[in-house]
Amino acid sequence: MVKVKINGEEREVGLREAWNYLPPDEYRREVRRAELEHFRNTHRYCGICGRPTEPASEISVKCPDCGREYFPALSPAVLVLVRDGERALLVHAKSFARPEMFALVAGFVETGESLEECVAREVAEETTLKITNIHYFGSQSWPFPSQLMVAFTADYENGDVRFADGELSSGSWFTRESLPPLPTLPSLSRILIDAWIAGKV
Repeated sequence: MVKVKINGEEREVGLREAWNYLPPDEYRREVRRAELEHFRNTHRYCGICGRPTEPASEISVKCPDCGREYFPALSPAVLVLVRDGERALLVHAKSFARPEMFALVAGFVETGESLEECVAREVAEETTLKITNIHYFGSQSWPFPSQLMVAFTADYENGDVRFADGELSSGSWFTRESLPPLPTLPSLSRILIDAWIAGKV
């Protein structure tokens, strides 16, 4: 939880909601603090010998017995805005908290694949579509927890939208004039969708 001021009154809100009330630099500090707190809470014992770890630096802990030092690990995940002319593919995942919300195809990078390979695989696995012209858009720390979101754009090549792996419950092509409810800021998914709405990607 993060302490913020709302209408002059101090309140505690969740980290994602705090984005609405904190200056960007302060919000980034809170994100870093939350990430390091999560890291320390999940690395209290050495994974090699089981002994309690000790702080070694601002961003690491160390086992005093075997000497193994641990640093925060990130889980990279991709998201992709797939374009077909003036339309974009938006989907609803079964895991979404808001039943009406649509966002972008997303998924975690697997061992042994590049980011671009992950983008193509996730789109194919979740929708059966083939895509082309995969290009990097931007990245974002996403501490819920320990994720690094990496966004891409791509163009539709062929196929029909079918929900192949059971993660999505619905999805379709949308124009800028007929959009469903979207994710809220500061999510990178919303930032990329907004860039597409503005004609920047």
